[in-house]
Amino acid sequence: MFDLSTAKSKVSEIHANIEKVMVGKSNEIKLVLVAMAAGGHVLIEDVPGTGKTTLAKALAASISGNFRRIQFTPDLLPSDLTGINVYNPQTGEFTFRRGGLFTNILLADEINRATPRTQSGLLECMEEYQISIDGVTHALEPPYFVLATQNPVETQGTFPLPEAQLDRFMMQISIGYPDKSGEADVIQRFLANSPLQTLQPVTTVQDWVQIQKAVSTVTVHRDLCEYISALAIFTRNHESAALGVSPRASLALARAAQAYAFIDGRDFVKPEDIKYLAPYVWAHRITLRSTVRTEGKAQVIHNALAQVPVPTEEI
Repeated sequence: MFDLSTAKSKVSEIHANIEKVMVGKSNEIKLVLVAMAAGGHVLIEDVPGTGKTTLAKALAASISGNFRRIQFTPDLLPSDLTGINVYNPQTGEFTFRRGGLFTNILLADEINRATPRTQSGLLECMEEYQISIDGVTHALEPPYFVLATQNPVETQGTFPLPEAQLDRFMMQISIGYPDKSGEADVIQRFLANSPLQTLQPVTTVQDWVQIQKAVSTVTVHRDLCEYISALAIFTRNHESAALGVSPRASLALARAAQAYAFIDGRDFVKPEDIKYLAPYVWAHRITLRSTVRTEGKAQVIHNALAQVPVPTEEI
C-alpha cells in the first residue's frame, strides 16, 4: 500500500494530466477523483458540450484503464449492459458474452433516456461490483467507476432516475460553462487536433487500487461520525423533505470526506471536509414534498449545516 505522500503525488499527477484537456475545471476534476478514490460513482447533470465525455476519457487514459461509453436509449436492453449467455450449436453449450458494463471506467451517456428496466441493470454492479447472469456471479475488475450523464434541459423521451438508482451515485455535480479565457483556451487547444489523442498515462489501474486501499485508512473521529448522523437525521425531519438521506448516504459522505482529506495530504478528516462535500453527496438523494415551491434540495442541506452544531472538541 502506498504511503500518504506517494499516493498524494500520484493523484496530483492524474489531476494535472486531466487538466491538459479540461480547462478551468480544477474543482470538478478533484470531485471526480475524490469519488473514484472513495470507491463511488458520479452523476453529471449538465447541458451537452461541456466536456463530460472528455473528462471520462481523460481519466481512463491517465490510469491506463479500460474505457467504455454506452449511449443510453429507450431501446437499450439490460442484456446489452450486463451480457448474455449465447448458445453455441457446435459445442452444445452456452457461452457468456460480456456486456458493456465490463470495464474500468464506464461512461453511461444520457442515462435517463433508457427505460427503468434497463437502468436497473446498473444497480448490482454499482453497489456490489459484480454482475449476476442466470445464477452465475461475475466479478468486476477493480477499479470500477461509473460516470453517468443526463441533460437537465431536455425531458422529452426521458425516464427520471428512481431513488434507488440515485442513491447509488456518491456525488452529483455539474461541470458548467468555462469563463471567457477558459473557453478561448479550449478553442486554441482543440483547433489542430484533440489533446486526448496524445494524452499519456501517468499511473496504472493497479496503482489506483492501492490508492483506494490507502484512502480507507484515513481517520474519521467518532464525533464526526455522530455529526454526519445528526445532519442526516435533520434532513429526514425537515418540513420540506418527503424523504431525507439514507444510511448509505451517510456512509458515502464519510467515505468521500476520507478521500478528500487524503488527496489534501491528511490522514484525518476535518469538519470542514464534511460541510464542503455534503451538498455534492446528498442533494440528489433528497425528495421534496410536492407542495414545496421555493425551498430546494440544496436549501435543506444548507439548513442542516447551519443549525446542527459542529464538533468543537479537539479531534
